[in-house]
Amino acid sequence: MQTGMHTDTERCVRAVRSKDARFDGWFFTAVLTTRIYCRPSCPVVPPKPENMTFHPSAAACQQAGFRACKRCRPDTSPGSPEWNLRADLTARAMRLIADGVVDREGVPGLAARLGYSTRQVERQLLAELGAGPLALARAQRAQTARLLIETTPLPMADVAFAAGFSSVRTFNDTVREVFALSPSELRTRVPKSRPAPATRGAAPGTLSLRLPFRTPLHPDNLFGHLAATAVPGVEEWRGGAYRRTLRLPYGHGIVALTPHPDHIACRLTLGDLRDLTVAISRCRRLLDLDADPTAVDDQLRADPLLAPLVDKAPGRRVPRTVDEAEFAVRAVLGQQVSTAAARTHAARLVTAHGVPVDDPGGGLTHLFPSPEALAEVDPQTLAMPRTRRTTLTSLVSRLADGSLGLGVEADWAETRARLLALPGFGPWTADVIAMRALGDPDAFLPTDLGVRRAAGELGLPSTPAALTARAAAWRPWRAYAVQYLWATDSHPINVLPV
Repeated sequence: MQTGMHTDTERCVRAVRSKDARFDGWFFTAVLTTRIYCRPSCPVVPPKPENMTFHPSAAACQQAGFRACKRCRPDTSPGSPEWNLRADLTARAMRLIADGVVDREGVPGLAARLGYSTRQVERQLLAELGAGPLALARAQRAQTARLLIETTPLPMADVAFAAGFSSVRTFNDTVREVFALSPSELRTRVPKSRPAPATRGAAPGTLSLRLPFRTPLHPDNLFGHLAATAVPGVEEWRGGAYRRTLRLPYGHGIVALTPHPDHIACRLTLGDLRDLTVAISRCRRLLDLDADPTAVDDQLRADPLLAPLVDKAPGRRVPRTVDEAEFAVRAVLGQQVSTAAARTHAARLVTAHGVPVDDPGGGLTHLFPSPEALAEVDPQTLAMPRTRRTTLTSLVSRLADGSLGLGVEADWAETRARLLALPGFGPWTADVIAMRALGDPDAFLPTDLGVRRAAGELGLPSTPAALTARAAAWRPWRAYAVQYLWATDSHPINVLPV
């Protein structure tokens, strides 16, 4: 079992006294005298150390009888970077809870996806996070409810439904218990000068919100990569925003993501508001918004040959995905071809087999085809070399029948081994899927041509074996080192579109 930062009292007290926002989401401060809990950067005068206790999650604070601070709004903190760094049971469970699995499938469904008994999962989460899966999911529902209350004109009954509550009464009780305010009181506290974004001529089911992150965040390679590789009909860059379609548990959606210095503006149009929590979680994962850039950059900066790259543009993130199966298919389509050719191959599949969607605000036309749809395609109709057809059909058949899973609950090492066992899968394809679909922060691409070229220009070893040996010092952040190495090139993936 891992020991969280909340157990290091002296370090937590220092972070609270310095109001250090880098630790928001790492732990929560509960104040014994006021019975409220805060983020470390709360602007109020810090309490005396003897009146502070520290907890690993908002749910643990709520379980212990504390309510959320009205000033610092700890429920809006970025998520703990631990859950995207680790591949153990607790981290995989937290990724699934963020993806709404407990609300849709209950704790037994969560346990089944993880391959453990319900009791094992509950015991592990309680030991490490101070709260079980139901309490953690409840805290997430409360956060979603607050977001909807404050940023939309939705009737409260619709808010309760969209946030995942089983009844309006449970919704009312939870909001009052967590925030010490009724839902109506929360809404009336929103400044009148700030109209709910959803009322500004938006279509039904459209919400605008801000996605927080730990600074710094360098957007060029992040949004540049997504825009340069965008599949026509599924993704586009329009009006300073990356836009794409989303396949979600209850329907589909369209999201527009716009970078700002202190947040990402997120505009979501959902067919079913119950998908809000999942959509937010997937957008955060896509943009790697729960990363800890200070920890990453400090580690990479220790290498004198990488340090200039980090100092020039700190805070690079790893562009990930909202659909792991989609990315795996696109990785195969991109084997040994240019970015433009890969987009063309993917666009053909989308037009022929994707699900049509309406997008009055832009040029999006389809959802990317599901593995089930692609598994039914006649391989002879695919305009690609025979060996790549075999690679693609082998992948989609295993994704479709469930024998290969790439979801947030996947074990990184085991899944990589299963990918390498497929025909036509070499280390580059398996590792790029590990990096961008599975979210492994230590995935590395020593055979990638761009990585090897950049390494050679910097004076690093350029052969895969020697570069891998040198990169051992960059662990567990080698996926971020790849972003810094790629960024030495003038390729469009490294340029923020205009």
